[in-house]
Order: sequence, then C-alpha cells, then structure tokens
Amino acid sequence: MSAARPAPEAPQPLSPLVDAHTHLDACGAEDAATTSAIVDRAAAVGVGRVVTVADDLEAARFAVRAAHWDDRVYAAVAIHPTRANSLDDATRAEIEKLAADPRCVAVGETGLDLYWPGKLDGCAEPAEQEEGFRWHIDLAKRLGKPLMIHNREADADLLRVLHDEGAPEKVIFHCFSSDADMARRCVDAGYLLSFSGTVSFKNAKALREAAPLVPRELVLVETDAPFLTPHPFRGAPNESYCLPYTVRALAEVRGEDAGELAAATTANAERVYGLS
Repeated sequence: MSAARPAPEAPQPLSPLVDAHTHLDACGAEDAATTSAIVDRAAAVGVGRVVTVADDLEAARFAVRAAHWDDRVYAAVAIHPTRANSLDDATRAEIEKLAADPRCVAVGETGLDLYWPGKLDGCAEPAEQEEGFRWHIDLAKRLGKPLMIHNREADADLLRVLHDEGAPEKVIFHCFSSDADMARRCVDAGYLLSFSGTVSFKNAKALREAAPLVPRELVLVETDAPFLTPHPFRGAPNESYCLPYTVRALAEVRGEDAGELAAATTANAERVYGLS
C-alpha cells in the first residue's frame, strides 16, 4: 500500500454485501464519528455491514468499542500469530473478556505465519505461534464463536493443528491465498474461505484456479483493508467501500453473476457470524 497513490474511486454499487474482514483502526478510524464515516462510504455502494478485526491487544479493545459505536460494525478479536509472544496471562484474560462481548462475532485473527520469522524484528517464533494458535482454538470452542485464521506459508501446519485440537464448528480462512489442493482440503472439512482483493490479481494464478472449486455456501468476501486493494487500484489505500471490485472479480473467475454471489456471501456471513 502506498500513501502516494490516491484512494480508488467508488465502484458501482453492489448489494447486499458484508465485509467479512477489515481493520477500521488501520483505515483511520479513531472514534465514533470517524468509524461511522468509513461505514457510510461503504454503505453508499452496498456494503452494509463490516467485521473489524484485531491483531493486537489495543486493536482488540478498539474493535469492540467500534462495534458498540455503530450497529453496522462487528468485532473479531485475537492476537496475530506474529505477535503470539505477547500472549502472557494478563493479555489472555483480556482477550477472553473482549471475545465474550456480544458484539464480538469471531476469535481472530489467529493462526500461523511462517513467512515473517527471521525477517521481522520481534516476530514470534513458529513454536510460540503454534502455542498461541492452540489457545485461540480452545477459546473459540469455549465461547462457541467462529475461528478466523491467518495463514501465510503454513498450509500443512495449520491443518495439522486444527486436526490435533479439534476444530471449532465454524472456521474461516481469512484472505484465502492458497492453491487448489488446499482449497479442496478446506472444503472437505467444511471450512469457509474468505476472498480478498488478491483474487483480482492476474499473477495470482494458483488462487484464481482454486476460487471456482469452493461451493458458494462456503464463500465469504473481504477487503482486509487498508491492505490488498483490488485491481486496478493495487497499491492504493483500501477501504470497505472497495469490496464490490473484489466481488465482481471473484464472480468473473467463478463464472457467476456478481449480484447472486453478493447475496450468497452475505447470507453466509449472516450465518457464520450470527449477524442480525
């Protein structure tokens, strides 16, 4: 993402849509007014509800506050795998309290990221990430809430841990970016796969081959804003209002009508997150 690139122009409206994974705080939301302004821009193009996701403790606090400020916003809270080395007893206790809030609809984003260890200062080591992931799995099961997974270069290890621990009833692979084999394995397990702007990238060949294999009832759509802005705005700041670009790209890859796909992914989000 480059601050030098202007924000994308608003797409043609596509409704109904739910942004299944965004980061309102990273998009500039600081209080009730700035939160509502972002959601207003999204609603103007058909994105009526958003799930704002935490990656550290302060973001988790913000996500729950934002979900109480605006009834179009829902929260997901966890400690990101790269920060799993911060999961001390006090942090676990507060994450558990925040995750139990009625406005929190998922435990996430958690999982494994095997790309950053050794490249990012302070990044949690794989063993620390796995311990944190197992704790979040248990938390999701105890609370009866979906588990939202971050996966980077960790397909086999994620499936191994989910098998070892016993997956929660509802599992979401956020920003699914793996290949057809991984898609089939997730589908066989009944996991939902959430597609972001990466599915619009022409060089994402393996992902674009995997996307049509996922049954419509297991598809979610997301921005992961402010990151992963869809083509042709790649590198510009992303926001929930950009979601229709991704949905139209996904519909094209899958050979489906964009309006029908939007309605299906919204029904899936309502079901998995328990949205009103």
